[in-house]
Amino acid sequence: MNRRRPPVPQRRRRRPRLRAPLLLVPLLLLAACTAAPEPPGPPDPVPGERWRPAPGTAWQWQLSGRIDTSVDVPVYDIDGFTTSWETAAALKKDGRRLICYLSTGAWEEFRPDAGRFPGEVLGRGNGWEGERWLDIRRTDVLEPLMAERIDMCRKKGFDAVEPDNMDGYLNTTGFPLTAADQLRYNRLIARLAHDRGLAVGLKNDLPQIPELVGDFDFAVNEQCAQYGECHRLAPFTAAGKAVFHAEYELPTSRFCGLSRELRLSSLEKKYELGAWRRTCD
Repeated sequence: MNRRRPPVPQRRRRRPRLRAPLLLVPLLLLAACTAAPEPPGPPDPVPGERWRPAPGTAWQWQLSGRIDTSVDVPVYDIDGFTTSWETAAALKKDGRRLICYLSTGAWEEFRPDAGRFPGEVLGRGNGWEGERWLDIRRTDVLEPLMAERIDMCRKKGFDAVEPDNMDGYLNTTGFPLTAADQLRYNRLIARLAHDRGLAVGLKNDLPQIPELVGDFDFAVNEQCAQYGECHRLAPFTAAGKAVFHAEYELPTSRFCGLSRELRLSSLEKKYELGAWRRTCD
């Protein structure tokens, strides 16, 4: 079952852009020519030198609202599309490691590249407004699109990727996806990240942890304590890899003891995943 955050306010579809009056076109062209270029990306990755977060690493997970850059933790997990170059640069300047949130298993109508996904790869809704499962068997279509998204993360200075909706085979997607299809696709996403020098986390998909723990550098999990599943993440911590974990409906008093025992990086969050957080400290 895919237990993921509800959509947040900024995810509403943007209004269509109005056509500019003819007299304004020269001014707009001049502004485009004089606009500041995008900051240069990081140097080419060095094989084997990607970030590898250790068990118990503290983190902040914020996917909605203005990013609070004052949280004193070494890791921020934030949205790859909506996080600006300036915010990413400020966090990096302060020594933070950045995880780039992307949906790699579902289409989102509010993303700027949404129109590049052909209709034949779009399946049923995944329970969130404006989102539909992807046919992950169609790597001929999806691989270049996901590669461009991960390139965006790298150019903005992110250290890692959190690919979401990576368990379509467990859901009613509209496609006859198998566990083997999911393994192939998840490994493809991991390879795309690693080829760019980025770490990558396995999001949920607990049944395939034994097969995938060697392909991923950390895990991201929602509500394993509420559903009695946290022990299934032990292969990651046993391998010296962090498990970034969040609960929404349990107070810290209900899961922090287990979190310490399993060496999880645990937070209590609200469903909108704003700046608010409560830790096990």
